[in-house]
Amino acid sequence: MSRQFSTNELEQIIRQYRPIIGFTIKKALGPQYPEWEDIVQDVLTQVISKLQKGEFREECSLGTFIYTITKRRIIDCIRQKAKASSEKIEEIASLGGPEEDFLKKERAEIISQTLFKLKPKFREILYLYYYKELSREEVAARLGLSVRQVSERLYYAQKILARSLRKFFPEKNSNFALLRRLKK
Repeated sequence: MSRQFSTNELEQIIRQYRPIIGFTIKKALGPQYPEWEDIVQDVLTQVISKLQKGEFREECSLGTFIYTITKRRIIDCIRQKAKASSEKIEEIASLGGPEEDFLKKERAEIISQTLFKLKPKFREILYLYYYKELSREEVAARLGLSVRQVSERLYYAQKILARSLRKFFPEKNSNFALLRRLKK
C-alpha cells in the first residue's frame, strides 16, 4: 500500500532533490544544453505527480525512485537530440540526385526483406525498439517479457541482422544506423 504525501512533505522533497536533479541533468546533457532547467522542472512535476498518484510503493528509497525518473527523462532528451540531428543529416543527404534516391530505395528494400526473414519475436523487438523508439522497459511491458529477455532478444536479432546485411553492405561497420532510418 502506498502512502500519501502531505504538501509540506512534497515541498521538502522538492527543496532536497532539486539541486541533485539539476546537477545530474547538467552533467549528463552538458551545461550548454539550454533547456536543462525546464527538464529539472519536468522531472520534479513527474515526481510529485507519481507520488500523489501513489506510484511510489516504497520498494526502493525515494532517492532511487527520483533518480530513475531523472535518468529516464535524460534518456528521452538524448534520444530527441539524436533524432533531431539525424533528421538534419537525412535532410542534407536527401539533396542528392536520382541515383541517391534509387540507392536509398534499394537499401530500404534489402533491409526490409532481411527483417521479414527474421522470426516474428525478433522482428517485433526490433520494430518496437528502433521504429517506435520504446525503451527496453516499455518493450518488456508491452510484450510481457522481462527486461533481460528483451535485451537478449534484441542483441540476438541485431547479431543475425548484421550478419545478413554484411553481404549487402560490407563497407558499413554498423548496419543498425540503417535500421533507425528505415521508415515504413
